[in-house]
Amino acid sequence: MLVKTFGSAVYGVEAITITVEVNVTEGLHTFIVGLADSAVKESIQRIESAIKSNGFYMPRTKIVVNLAPAGIRKYGSAFDLPIAIGILAASEQIANPEVLRNYLIMGELGLDGSIHPIKGALPIAIQARKEHFTGLVVPQQNASEAAIVNQLPVFAFGHLREVIRFFEDKSSTSAVVVDARRSFLEQAPLPELDFGEVKGQENIKRALEIAAAGGHNAIMIGPPGAGKTMLAKRLPGILPPLSLQEALETTKIHSVAGKLPERTTLLSQRPFRSPHHTISGMALVGGGSIPQPGEISLAHNGVLFLDELPEFTRSTLEMMRQPMEDRKVLISRAALSVEFPSSFILIASMNPCPCGYYNHPGKECTCPAGAVSKYLNKISGPLLDRIDLHVEVVPVSYSQLSASASGESSQRIRQRVIAAREIQRHRYEKGGHGIIHCNAQIGGRLLRLYCPIDQPGEELVRMAMNKMKLSVRAHDHILKIARTIADLAASDCIRAEHLAEAIQFRSLDREGWAA
Repeated sequence: MLVKTFGSAVYGVEAITITVEVNVTEGLHTFIVGLADSAVKESIQRIESAIKSNGFYMPRTKIVVNLAPAGIRKYGSAFDLPIAIGILAASEQIANPEVLRNYLIMGELGLDGSIHPIKGALPIAIQARKEHFTGLVVPQQNASEAAIVNQLPVFAFGHLREVIRFFEDKSSTSAVVVDARRSFLEQAPLPELDFGEVKGQENIKRALEIAAAGGHNAIMIGPPGAGKTMLAKRLPGILPPLSLQEALETTKIHSVAGKLPERTTLLSQRPFRSPHHTISGMALVGGGSIPQPGEISLAHNGVLFLDELPEFTRSTLEMMRQPMEDRKVLISRAALSVEFPSSFILIASMNPCPCGYYNHPGKECTCPAGAVSKYLNKISGPLLDRIDLHVEVVPVSYSQLSASASGESSQRIRQRVIAAREIQRHRYEKGGHGIIHCNAQIGGRLLRLYCPIDQPGEELVRMAMNKMKLSVRAHDHILKIARTIADLAASDCIRAEHLAEAIQFRSLDREGWAA
């Protein structure tokens, strides 16, 4: 008897519906065809044990399982449940097999029939709704994640017996109901780390506020113990809250990577990823035989913090250049190509030299001649060209540490950042550039259109570039930073004081800085 059930395969952050055709006929042996990998082929052992453990029988005839379309490779153990239900229906152990065509079924089976969670439940649910399935059957652990997709009944089970009982009597189980918007708003917590706890470092706080307001990448250069990592970890607390659309995009990526916390609906906090400098290029950018998102995609709509930037291998850092420019990464293999979004704010930190004390106000640098330049040259010019803000971090003095007054709270800074982002959103939507969300994304013709400066401003920039020997590439960065500073001040035009502040944040472009 031939029976069809439906499953789904995830490629990138999108899902493709897979038809699971099961035919039980006279003969011997069991075959799983349709470009199935070893994990899918091994499923027959798990399925047989699960079926027998629950009082059913495994047909001792020829079983052919075809996963269509056969030209797409199928990965993983999530096809266990649709194959098992298909075998039971094809061997007439489940009545009314026609009803199976209305449901998309996914789940990994244990030997006792228990159902284990899967990766990518959210994109699978979105695809099931798009193809107008009557319902989606998933493991219990994935229920909250899948149920945020409205207009799609989601049925969650923890055991094979429960799934069989559901298909024999659907009235015995009700769909999981999650109010995605309400759940998202209720679980949005306040930031745990607050800028108000940080003594001194007002110029660094200001730089990070500008980075948050304009979506700018930033690099902090300073000696060990100056507070670079501490300040970077507080950046997510001043970023604007995730919109519902951004939360959906971010949750999809974490769902595909299998890094979504159990019973989570939508991620409500912007991600903060801080990989160690020994990370491989594939782990940072994404890839593998089964393409998976890397750290830059897991940081989508959030912050990617690279501590001790020169300690990363040069080849690993160079792999980031194109994703930083395009805000997406395309991973191509012989059989398929997948795309992962990677729109993030890069915050990097580094020592100014191997010993760490170049330009230190109280300690002398012990590095030999040329060591500073050699150390900085570990970071390529094209990568630095994609970093808008260069910030020098100086150690906090004892008088600042012992001061009783606390600094400005993250909440107050965040309010200014949100106001500046709203100004940018209205500006680019009004100009017909809705795909641009912040000042860091503009360039070329749009930079001249949205960042005009008056004659005094032109003179200031010209004088700064001549006197400080700034590189040509610094000019556009100064304009973008000044545009963000003007937005924070709620100013329609870029004034000289905005340009003067922006010029201060181009340390590494100064000729002779690392002499």
